[in-house]
Amino acid sequence: MNQRNLMRMTGVGMLAAGLPGIVMAAEGERGASAAARKPNIIFILADDLGQSDLGCYGQELIQTPNLDRMAAAGTRYTQAYCGTTVCAPSRASLMTGLHMGHCPIRANRPMKGGGQMPLPAETLTVAQVLKSAGYATACVGKWGMGMFDTTGSPLKKGFDHFFGYNCQTHAHSYYPKNLFNDDQSFDLPGNSTGKTTYAQNLITDATLKWVREHRDEPFFLYYAVTLPHAFYEIDDLGLYKDKPWPKDQKTYAAMVTRLDSDVGQILALLKELKLDRDTLVMFAGDNGPAEGSDKTKPATWTLSGGKRSMGEGSLRQAALAWWPGVIPAGRVSDEPWAFWDFLPTVAELTGATLPAGYQTDGLSLVTFLKGGAAPKREYFYWELHEGRPIQAIRFGNWKAQRHGVDQAIKLFDLATDPDEKHDLAAEKPDLVARAEALMQAARVDDPNWPLDAKGPEQKKK
Repeated sequence: MNQRNLMRMTGVGMLAAGLPGIVMAAEGERGASAAARKPNIIFILADDLGQSDLGCYGQELIQTPNLDRMAAAGTRYTQAYCGTTVCAPSRASLMTGLHMGHCPIRANRPMKGGGQMPLPAETLTVAQVLKSAGYATACVGKWGMGMFDTTGSPLKKGFDHFFGYNCQTHAHSYYPKNLFNDDQSFDLPGNSTGKTTYAQNLITDATLKWVREHRDEPFFLYYAVTLPHAFYEIDDLGLYKDKPWPKDQKTYAAMVTRLDSDVGQILALLKELKLDRDTLVMFAGDNGPAEGSDKTKPATWTLSGGKRSMGEGSLRQAALAWWPGVIPAGRVSDEPWAFWDFLPTVAELTGATLPAGYQTDGLSLVTFLKGGAAPKREYFYWELHEGRPIQAIRFGNWKAQRHGVDQAIKLFDLATDPDEKHDLAAEKPDLVARAEALMQAARVDDPNWPLDAKGPEQKKK
């Protein structure tokens, strides 16, 4: 084990043992009075949403008035990057502060008996950091990083409360036979024989109820909504009922607008409770758009790729940040950041100190969120292990992709070619060599995620 991972595990091991691995910075160090309220933090993660699905990014067919207003009252990011381009590993990156070179989950890997590969016991999460800093914590919607009898259960990873789906396969249905309240399954009887209870209605109600219940203490809400992931199901087509579109297109549009409506309810509740100026709300898609959204993309959308690829259209997410009086209103930023920046950001924002020696791959965005420049870094790195392992790395404005270790690296200049249409590898062998060296340095070998020609998922077939 290399020194970097040893330092990670040592710090988290202190936490797991119940020792004071995470401590609060002194009030004087934070420059805040003891009476000052710590900011509430809400991260809203949409499932399979593309940038092009929102009006504030150019969408013309689907109405998203609440998210558009959120963008106008806050900051919209054009180059916010996900952890990788499928669900579980992207969410794991968001929760752990680790990119795919170090993240313990690097693919959607189902487990016998249900659920996905769990986060290991020694892995630190955002929720654990904030719980140790005195926050009430909840995950509502979809987890997918360990069932309740595993080390990756949300209730073992820092969340006081969970409501919704744990297994992401279970979450494909919006009319499931059951959901979970904490670790207790409860039935939705009408859904055993038909489609009676639309799960998102319960999830929205549970979210608003929890916020009301914790209004008087600092809280962290991870609202991992399943919309607009397939299956394409909605209980009301609303504005799109009479559109002369195919059924899936109308349903998809209605699901995005329903997502928008639910976000609007959260923002309205914060204002009602007079918590809007005490709350950072971040919104993002999780892993790039699925194929079902293609027919609604505006004609101006040209970024390449979707779910499960390494194109900019896969990795760049719709991303907004809102905090009245703190985050600049109407700002549009082209500076890049990534999901693994979220953990160090909330640690700095709340005054939490990570375990001694613990290292994340992320950099704090606090100054950036407040209107300053994005932090400088050497690279952004991604990989994915579903079939043939694929990789991508961005350094400066250069972006390299490799679709298998036995394949040549492709090189693109994002400053002049964000659509990645012109491979410059043959013209820039020095930059290809640098990209390859960075790819090698960015990752730690893991027996679960070997970089061989086919990959373990393909070998099983």
